[in-house]
Amino acid sequence: MFTGRDKSLRAPKPDRALHLVLVEPEIPPNTGNVARLSAATGCPLHLVGSLGFRIDAHAVRRAGLDYWEHVELHQHRTLAEAEINIRATARPAARPPRTFLFSGHAQQSYLDADFRLGDCLVFGKESVGLPDTLLEARSADVIGIPLLGPVRSLNLANAVSIALYEALRKLGLLANAAPTSAR
Repeated sequence: MFTGRDKSLRAPKPDRALHLVLVEPEIPPNTGNVARLSAATGCPLHLVGSLGFRIDAHAVRRAGLDYWEHVELHQHRTLAEAEINIRATARPAARPPRTFLFSGHAQQSYLDADFRLGDCLVFGKESVGLPDTLLEARSADVIGIPLLGPVRSLNLANAVSIALYEALRKLGLLANAAPTSAR
């Protein structure tokens, strides 16, 4: 039952539950939406390669991204560099993070993935996705979101949201959610 706007559903915030990686994002609003998702979940956001827009303070303010200060943002030249840096920040006792490459051409569903804390969810640019050479070389790491209709793919920010929240659910990180007034 809705009891007012002063309460919101919150789960305990894990430390770097998963890493969100966008490779050469092209559309600022998509990256802004993923940044908001990053801030909402405490998952670091990694931007890889050349961006189709600026992310300096002026550009971010102009886009109305008032939550940007809550985003743990990292920029990397390559995906390999991002993966090395993510592994370097992993908890010493934890298993090394794995990388899941999302593609509209995947043969394995994200619903069947066995996510672990610290894993990387990697998404390609809006126009073409991740490079075919990468997908072919790392085919065991490629997963996708099943589609029911005639479209070839989902919007980038929507795909990241779907995948991230399913991974958080599978990790049991949403199970203890309660209204903030109950905490």
